[in-house]
Amino acid sequence: MKKYQKRFMWSGVFFVIALSFSIVHWIKAPTKNTPSGVYNQISYICNENKTIDANFYEGKTILPVNKDEPPIPGGSADIKLSDGREMNLKQTISADGVRYANPDESFIFWSKGNGALVLENNQEKSYIGCIIVKADTGGLSKVYQNNEMQFSLRYGDGYIVDQSYKYQAFGPGKDINGVKFTIPATMVTGTNLSTDSYISVEQIPKTEKCTADMFLQINAENKNQGVKEITENDMIYSLATNIDAAAGNRYEETVYALPGTNPCTAIRYFIHYGVFENYPAGTIKEFDKQAILNQFDKIRSTLVINQ
Repeated sequence: MKKYQKRFMWSGVFFVIALSFSIVHWIKAPTKNTPSGVYNQISYICNENKTIDANFYEGKTILPVNKDEPPIPGGSADIKLSDGREMNLKQTISADGVRYANPDESFIFWSKGNGALVLENNQEKSYIGCIIVKADTGGLSKVYQNNEMQFSLRYGDGYIVDQSYKYQAFGPGKDINGVKFTIPATMVTGTNLSTDSYISVEQIPKTEKCTADMFLQINAENKNQGVKEITENDMIYSLATNIDAAAGNRYEETVYALPGTNPCTAIRYFIHYGVFENYPAGTIKEFDKQAILNQFDKIRSTLVINQ
């Protein structure tokens, strides 16, 4: 009986290894500049803006002579660290994620979901909190990583990052914590757009669900719009909007929450502008709302969560 249990256990390990390979392959397809034999390329950002670039190679899995032993994976990875070190690591047996190591296992690179663990002599040293970072598709040269909230994203030049941001519309003791990226001054100059417009990543801990209305105080005029579920680029979002007005100002909020995340994670668009007709004729031009939304969408598409 124990013999069959061992066979079942190792077949489970083999399944996990195969599944892990498929997850890594799904995350990012190789590009035109992919080196020969590479089936995937992934970049990671870690604490203190340290980076890891990894090229993954497939290899033939070797079935052991003794059926009670696990299959031996044949893959490998070329790792390039931001401190200048480069190494080729062989894939090793792992029941969780995809594990690569040098011959004496003094350096281990362990890919798990959207994150990676680096062990040097069995300790996390220089590369901590590593999360996949998506490639720059144009205009988003800056990379942000937050180990506590477990996410990374890209943003453009001129954005101001506020890591102490709190959304406070729900009253005392009900703040929602997050990170805010305020738009560059160049997007505001000469228009009716306000300098406090931003995109943010926010989280609500310990929730049984994750929907966009949890992040918004939707006024009576907007309640009939409800909460929608949409799919974009294979991502499912819970979507809600709210528009408010006061003393010649307009405030538009759009929230994209990610169902199934815990803590419940969402991206907020906050656009504040003055009523264009209230300005003296010819003194300013009306801001390009669609251009702002397009840029926010682009930033949102680079969000990677490691939960």
